[in-house]
Amino acid sequence: MRRSLLTIFASLFIVVLTAQTATYQLGRMEIQGLRRTQSSYLESFLVSRVGDPVTSDSLILEDVQRLKNVAAIAQADYELDTLADNELGLRLIVEEKRTFLPVVNFGGIRDNFWVQVGVTDNNWRGRGQQLEIFYHNNDRFHNGQLFYRVPFVNSTSWGYSFSLRKYSAIEPLFFEEGAVNYDYNNYAVGGTGIYQIDLPRQAEAGLTLFREGYEQSSVQDLLNPTGPSALTQDKVLGMARYVDRRLEYDEFYLRRSEWWVWYQTVHTFSDATWFHSLIAQWRQFWQPRSRVNLALRLRLGISTNNDSPFAPFVVDSNVNLRGVGNRIDRGTAQAVLNFEYRQTVYNEGQWAGQLVAFTDLGTWRNPGGTFADLWNSDNLREFVGGGFRIIYKKIYRATLRVDYGIDIFNPEQRGFVLGVGQYF
Repeated sequence: MRRSLLTIFASLFIVVLTAQTATYQLGRMEIQGLRRTQSSYLESFLVSRVGDPVTSDSLILEDVQRLKNVAAIAQADYELDTLADNELGLRLIVEEKRTFLPVVNFGGIRDNFWVQVGVTDNNWRGRGQQLEIFYHNNDRFHNGQLFYRVPFVNSTSWGYSFSLRKYSAIEPLFFEEGAVNYDYNNYAVGGTGIYQIDLPRQAEAGLTLFREGYEQSSVQDLLNPTGPSALTQDKVLGMARYVDRRLEYDEFYLRRSEWWVWYQTVHTFSDATWFHSLIAQWRQFWQPRSRVNLALRLRLGISTNNDSPFAPFVVDSNVNLRGVGNRIDRGTAQAVLNFEYRQTVYNEGQWAGQLVAFTDLGTWRNPGGTFADLWNSDNLREFVGGGFRIIYKKIYRATLRVDYGIDIFNPEQRGFVLGVGQYF
């Protein structure tokens, strides 16, 4: 309430000043409330500069919103002071989130409960760098990752990322005779270069070298499983991504949109083959009332249409359809639409709670199939359901999520989905 009143008084103050004949300039600007974040890093997001004329509060309000959009900032506001010689002093007041955190994440769907422990920081060195080191147990396999991302090198528009990863899981591959479970292992090392075109837009490209192996699992539903008994291949992945992020954050509420396009190509050394995929995603958020958030996600993907059980797009509760189960199918093209109604029922101090109603709609092209598969009723799935969120506002992404979804075409298909962070 205090900061809202300060904003109102500051706006009235500017109106009074600009109604006079004198021209006021921004003579001083400072950021208060910082604990870890470097002031020079936050200043790179601001529009206002010392010496600019102050004719309205629109640019100042834009700067306040830009600070709110930074992952390390929980809340932001401003105050104005009069200085000598027709100058104004701008004081931007921020409240930081905790971003250096232990990782104790978990999630669960039918046939797969996973747990993750480690450390993560989205504001490493106080400059928005991302550092993540974790151990991940998935399908009872031991996994881990080291990830380091520097969005800006020495206040330039260039950045880079580096990753080292081991991922293993039970992957069902689908043959005419039925699903065959494989123990899947992936060892990867990679890096990217990042270029910040402007504040909303970013381009990124890089390479990853990896070795992946499949070995038939000892646990099978089929008496005599088909398919190869084992397969190991060395590959290189090239990627390019373009992001346009115009989201506006206000604590746990979101407004406006984000979209990105991600192209990948994979070369297999053993048989000199290439595989290509293209994914586009759009997210849109509305806040029609103070305690309501509407969220929409559209995800489209297409890949090389090999008639192979190794198709890239999975049907999975963790990824796209809440309640469908654990990697129940695969395809070489996908169209997924997710919609959520988020109603805040509690918001006091550091905690908040939301009730959520959702619908998840998805369809896939079968490996080696045609685009007609996308509107084939056998491939179309829609789940509806509800859940709740428990949110701790002072820690980045500290949201406990529980959802329950039911297939409207086959009500016997249903299930809970647990996780940390909003679903999208």
